[in-house]
Amino acid sequence: MSSSESSRVYIHEVSVRDGFQIEPEFIPTEQKIALINALSRTGVAKIEVTSFTSPKAIPGLADAEAVMCRIDRVPGVQYAALVPNMRGCERALACKVDEVNMVMSASQSHNMANLRMTSGQSLDQFAEIARAVDGKAFLNASLSTAFGCPFEGDVPLARVLDIVDRFADIGMQGVTLCDTTGVANPRQVSEVCQVVRDRWPGLVFTAHFHNTRGMGLANALAALRAGIDRFDASLGGLGGCPFAPGASGNVCTEDLVHMFNAMGYASGVDLEGLLELARLLPAMVKHDIPGQVVKAGPSTRRYPLPGGQGNARQAASPSCR
Repeated sequence: MSSSESSRVYIHEVSVRDGFQIEPEFIPTEQKIALINALSRTGVAKIEVTSFTSPKAIPGLADAEAVMCRIDRVPGVQYAALVPNMRGCERALACKVDEVNMVMSASQSHNMANLRMTSGQSLDQFAEIARAVDGKAFLNASLSTAFGCPFEGDVPLARVLDIVDRFADIGMQGVTLCDTTGVANPRQVSEVCQVVRDRWPGLVFTAHFHNTRGMGLANALAALRAGIDRFDASLGGLGGCPFAPGASGNVCTEDLVHMFNAMGYASGVDLEGLLELARLLPAMVKHDIPGQVVKAGPSTRRYPLPGGQGNARQAASPSCR
């Protein structure tokens, strides 16, 4: 491991918010609570439980209060909620969330499409919410399209740094760098993550990658080697972005944990426990999930020799390479 790497990584589970919010069918409240309670006992460091947004905007999370107030609070696990505005912040604080997570885009056009606000308006709202939180919860800012925009293309690094600088001035304690539509590449990720860590050593940085183009795990590894040790991930790889049609979801939690474990990093997460929960997801969401390890099994799995060792018929079978 390089001097910038830590042997410890922290997994932030986002499936029950980022994944469930785009499911066409409402996931029953009791099922959400049961899944969150089970995830809490796998060793993940944080769970983004829900979003305190308008039920009309996101019907799938209309039960935000019921879920947040009825889950088990397992010691050592932080329970976060996304808040889109001051009203959402008030609702979240009433439920005693551990973290208030706000979101805006590095791209002006994506911010308008996603939030119907300019970047300046979003920053003003962040400042208002930060004053309202006033130490009652951890303050995190998620910066969407930090590695590229589906409308504008490349987002200049200077733009990302300027916004993170504003976050720091506002009083944000954590910043999540989000590859919203899966356009990032490992070289770019390494550069961005190294720069922000060097410039703001007092901020807690998290990486949030989508696997839209199959580079999610590679980008997570690049972020890790640049010194990022906190990662958002979604059980089963649930999620996606409406501005990237056909896109797969977030980096899959069990796939990410499997990779880190295989490389010798300590995630503190029970991989087999995650896999057991991932196997329940298709019935819950009524479709297949993109996660790979739940289908192939971990790399430590061993199989009996087909047909018995030395069987003459074995030589005639198709070759693997």
